[in-house]
Amino acid sequence: MTTNAENPTTRFAVVGTGQIAQQAFIPGLKQLPEAELAAIVSSDPSKGDAYGVPGYSYDQYAELLKSGDIDAVYVATPVHQHLDYTVPALEAGLPVLCEKPMAPSIEDCRTMIDTAERTGTPLMLAYRMHSDPFMTDLVELANSGKLGELRSFTASFGHMINPDNHRGKEGFWAGPVPDLGVYPLNFIRNIYGEEPTTVHAIGVEHRDSELEVTPTVAVTLGFASGRLAQFTSSYATCSQQGFTLSGTDGYVQSAAAFQWGDGAPLSYTVDLGEGPEDKEYSAKDQFAGETRYFLQCIRDGVQPEPDGTEGLMDIRVCEAAQRSLETGQVQTLEKIEPTRAITPAQAVSIPAPPKPEVSELVGIEPEEQ
Repeated sequence: MTTNAENPTTRFAVVGTGQIAQQAFIPGLKQLPEAELAAIVSSDPSKGDAYGVPGYSYDQYAELLKSGDIDAVYVATPVHQHLDYTVPALEAGLPVLCEKPMAPSIEDCRTMIDTAERTGTPLMLAYRMHSDPFMTDLVELANSGKLGELRSFTASFGHMINPDNHRGKEGFWAGPVPDLGVYPLNFIRNIYGEEPTTVHAIGVEHRDSELEVTPTVAVTLGFASGRLAQFTSSYATCSQQGFTLSGTDGYVQSAAAFQWGDGAPLSYTVDLGEGPEDKEYSAKDQFAGETRYFLQCIRDGVQPEPDGTEGLMDIRVCEAAQRSLETGQVQTLEKIEPTRAITPAQAVSIPAPPKPEVSELVGIEPEEQ
């Protein structure tokens, strides 16, 4: 950690320099005086030149971890590689901010969690919504009882994926359920404050799709309380995202629920029986916000709320959705009581900077068509 004693600066290594790292996380670091980019790890280490930092190949990762030149690691590789780059960093005593979805199996998640606990090293999952006031306010509204007894939730999140991007080529765990569906899934788990007990997934193919994954999947979740939740995630629709949450005394609807970046404010309409009221939230830098929260937790010696267990709970449902797609059968999950909850204190309000254009990024295959 570089310091002047009053203002320590955490030096981050970014592992995986695809679109999300270059377009969102690295610009977010530039907004934080308490953090800086110190190194990148990539299949093309020369990308470091574009950011004025050393570049390391994946084969040189162990060398970087031992160098003393970094204080924390952000992992943004494809999901099947998260374990490979998270565990060595934790073993080296370096806090890790790992992108979601956490890993392609519960087993991998548990290995990551066990390593963090054994080494006493912080591990946080990069649930960018958890530090956005939009999300913290909605959790508070749900907990207030003003909507009455929560009963149902429906959501949709989709856009057109470039067939040449890795998301369209690497099977279920790069596909729409873990990539896009995890947003409404994680949202409703936290809004209900309850873990699902049944999972049923239905996938469809499209005649014009060039993707090597099931492009559109609908998932229905059942809860022990009798609540229902349904979401559809797609790599084959126009760009769209939103939800409806219904209770006995009111509802919340949003057509701008999961987006990020400058020019992408979040909003919802709430009706508690006295007519609809619109709420809009100016676009926040969710990546800078989650990173500031992560660093504050490290400095305060507290466990970040979106920890490894939070990541595992989503993977547990995604695994069940994969089994349901393969078998056509509803999957039953053990009832588990949540142990953590999103709180208003997590909200961080940093205005979103201009989003770099895809043409400004270095050596990536764009995600969207």
